[in-house]
Amino acid sequence: MKALVKAKPEEGLWMQEVDRPEIGPDDVLIRVHKTAICGTDIHIWKYDDWARKNVPVPLVVGHEYGGVIEEVGRDVTRVKVGQRVSGEGHVVGEKSRAVRAGRFHLDPETKGIGVNIPGAFAEYVRLPAFNAVPLPDDVPMEIAAILDPLGNAVHTATAFDLVGEDVLVTGAGPIGIMSAAVARHCGARHIVITDINPDRLSLCQTVVPSARTVNTASEDLRDVMAELKMTEGFDVGLEMSGAEPAFHQMVDHMVMGGKIAMLGLPAKPFTLDMGTLIMRAITLKAIYGREMFETWHKMLAMLQSGLNLEKLITHRLPASEFKAGFDAMKSGKSGKVVLDWTDV
Repeated sequence: MKALVKAKPEEGLWMQEVDRPEIGPDDVLIRVHKTAICGTDIHIWKYDDWARKNVPVPLVVGHEYGGVIEEVGRDVTRVKVGQRVSGEGHVVGEKSRAVRAGRFHLDPETKGIGVNIPGAFAEYVRLPAFNAVPLPDDVPMEIAAILDPLGNAVHTATAFDLVGEDVLVTGAGPIGIMSAAVARHCGARHIVITDINPDRLSLCQTVVPSARTVNTASEDLRDVMAELKMTEGFDVGLEMSGAEPAFHQMVDHMVMGGKIAMLGLPAKPFTLDMGTLIMRAITLKAIYGREMFETWHKMLAMLQSGLNLEKLITHRLPASEFKAGFDAMKSGKSGKVVLDWTDV
């Protein structure tokens, strides 16, 4: 089969012929239809310090996808051949306290599809049947390809009650925009999203027209708060950028007792003013991945009840044109980029 492979310890990915995966008794074989490019895939393409530490070479990469089950292992009963699915990308073990308590997303032995073990930028991907997520008929395959990052956004945005609250989102990348859309769907009052990239802020306006976008390079957040008649500060913060200045700005604009959920992963450590956090009674909650599988239930329910993210997909390309897709992602001007694997 054809697959995108991190074939060499250097920048780039390569389309190659590789062996079709063989499944075990508890696995499924999925014929991949659509995949989406993630920020993690950009790190792997660049082969930066993180990728060198975490990604074995060679490896078939990719972890955002939708497809159809083509084969099931002999012990699989929960899903069946012909079923449309996406997949939870975190493959967990069986031994840890977290797993035995049902908190699968906290398993320290987790391996990542397309990061540590063979992934879905391919005609076929092998997946534990436990990780297969059946798709409702009204969820299109290209939306299935972005469920993984949507799950990150849903997990972050639903970490705290949003009903009637004023929400600040820092970072208008695709997942930041998703979190703003989820906050609107969940009943937040004012949603403000900040960035310094005008293209991403413009995309957010297209996807979530009711959100107030703020380019912090040219606009003061205090002025925006006054415009919205916010007298005290934001109730909930969703930190999606991983940028130190954005985090400090968020803390400075929270109400007393404000709550911040943090998904953005910093490129390097940054300082925390613990005195300010303590004196303002700020709650911080770190978010990793998705809750297995409650987040999947919530996001599919939201999609079926009106959450619309079609406009977030800005590029739809055949998988053979993957280089153009990666160029679009690296430019910082795209939304989600979806690759079609049905005719490679």
